[in-house]
Amino acid sequence: MIDQFGREINYARISVTDRCNLRCRYCMPECGVKKISHAEILSLEEILRVAEIFARLGIKKIRLTGGEPLLRKNLPSLVRKLKNLPDIEQVTLTTNGVLLKTFARELISAGLDGVNLSLDTLNAKIFSDLTRRNFFAQVLDGLKILLAEKSLDIKINCVPLRGVNDGEILKLAALAKNNTVKVRCIELMPIGCAWESGLKGIPTAEIFSTLENNFGELVPIDKKNSLQGPAQYFRPKNFVGQIGFIDALEHKFCGSCNRIRLTAEGFLKTCLSFDTGLDVKKFLRSGDKELFEKIRETIYHKPKEHFFDGTTKFQMYQIGG
Repeated sequence: MIDQFGREINYARISVTDRCNLRCRYCMPECGVKKISHAEILSLEEILRVAEIFARLGIKKIRLTGGEPLLRKNLPSLVRKLKNLPDIEQVTLTTNGVLLKTFARELISAGLDGVNLSLDTLNAKIFSDLTRRNFFAQVLDGLKILLAEKSLDIKINCVPLRGVNDGEILKLAALAKNNTVKVRCIELMPIGCAWESGLKGIPTAEIFSTLENNFGELVPIDKKNSLQGPAQYFRPKNFVGQIGFIDALEHKFCGSCNRIRLTAEGFLKTCLSFDTGLDVKKFLRSGDKELFEKIRETIYHKPKEHFFDGTTKFQMYQIGG
């Protein structure tokens, strides 16, 4: 589908739960949050119905997010059904990795195409300080499964934080030296807990320079297709994998943005920084036959660009990043 600014919208991120088993400092308060009641969250059948509409509108890639999506029951079954939808080319997952060891094989069998592992450190103490949980061993088990898996497109997402995980970036990037993974540095967004806690990100140019000083020239890699998202990828000499950067604030990529987001409560967001969108759940549960047109119209009016000033009301865990 083409929006009002001529962008092809072909990528949907669907949050299947607001719940998480970590309490990352840039994402969720230490005490946790008030959980949405089960009745208020879209059922798997409702998610599938919306995904069918998305597919008819030109969505080709679906990423399942949370909260932590592996906390949602019957997720492999949802993956299998999404993969069977006409025109859906990719179904992927973003996870913190705590439950990967339990579900990885079942998800792969269901047809999962890729996994994004959110991992900001390879140090157990920094991990527990940052996530406020002692699940590093479980995440390491999940990472080992991913590194040994050849059928998945694997990305490792790191949020560089000044004074927190500065010394971890080189170690994480080195995972791409002998493994066919993409290690990506994602710019800290001024949203929710990240804004309120005063955490500071590290400029992409500084990270880029550090990586080149240690690994040599970062050679740019051309994108293969429009489903790859906004990351810019590079490969140092003698690296099997790639290093990527997503810096939505330093270098806006709104002109080529191809994504929409559906929250666990069924609210369609067409831009991360705006609270406007469509309450899909209301129309789903009222049996509205015009839902296709309402979604189409909402996507068509996707905003031209994002604008963050610290007043955005939602937290990152609510929309899956």
